[in-house]
Amino acid sequence: MAYDHNLADRVRLVLQQHPEIIEKKMFGGGGYLLGGNLACHVRDNDLIVRIGEAQNDTVLSQPFVRPFMVTPGKPMAGWILVAPGGTDSDQEFRRWVNMGIQFASTLPLKK
Repeated sequence: MAYDHNLADRVRLVLQQHPEIIEKKMFGGGGYLLGGNLACHVRDNDLIVRIGEAQNDTVLSQPFVRPFMVTPGKPMAGWILVAPGGTDSDQEFRRWVNMGIQFASTLPLKK
């Protein structure tokens, strides 16, 4: 499965300020992990962001955002897909990536 390499490059630019985050090829795209926890991921031309269940309803009400589903019809609470229109501006794009980093930083480190 192909993914948007330009979108991945934009994620890498934001992550230059976070050398503790590693990139890993996974699920047909590029995943970005903090302490072994996925913060965000590029799949196709969408940005997957881990936001945590507490923010689910608020974030899903925003434009260009939809639930992330591994299995069709079964959304994963605390995970969202941001369509290209929601990542057009650098400010919005950075906000999404940083939201994923912020949530991942609250999780215990994986070994």
